[in-house]
Amino acid sequence: MIIRNETADDIDAIAVLAEAASEGHPFSRQTEQFIVDALRTANALTISLVADVGGKVVGHVAFSPVTITDGSAGWYGVGPLSVLPGLHRQGVDSALMHEGLSLLKATVAKGCALVGDPDHYVRFGFKSYQELVHEGIPHEYVLVLLFGDNSRRGTLVFHEGFSATEWHC
Repeated sequence: MIIRNETADDIDAIAVLAEAASEGHPFSRQTEQFIVDALRTANALTISLVADVGGKVVGHVAFSPVTITDGSAGWYGVGPLSVLPGLHRQGVDSALMHEGLSLLKATVAKGCALVGDPDHYVRFGFKSYQELVHEGIPHEYVLVLLFGDNSRRGTLVFHEGFSATEWHC
């Protein structure tokens, strides 16, 4: 498995993958393919990585800027994260997350946030902080990874692309 930056040749495969990975997922609105498209169209994909096995895209993760209402800069959100059904628990998501977080830490990033299952993301160092919330999301599902001593207080606002429900291109 090779983890690499997405290329233009990967765009269709990422869309198909995101749709397949979200189908029937309990934490999904089944719009991940539209979210990735909207982030890409808005030039908001700070990092977009694929897991490539034998020339086939089997996983994808996106990182995009996040706003915090206290005015903090340098924050990013994870998502969508997609793995081809049938390849779960084989390290694809771990490889994508570790590489993406490593790339973020090498920049001026102050932290990273996501909305997801705490039991899954704690292994990457994410945890819930009372000081950071996301409107309309139960607190225990709003997870943050701090890079250094960068505690913040406020409401996390993900890019407007996260509300996409159709194709933008």
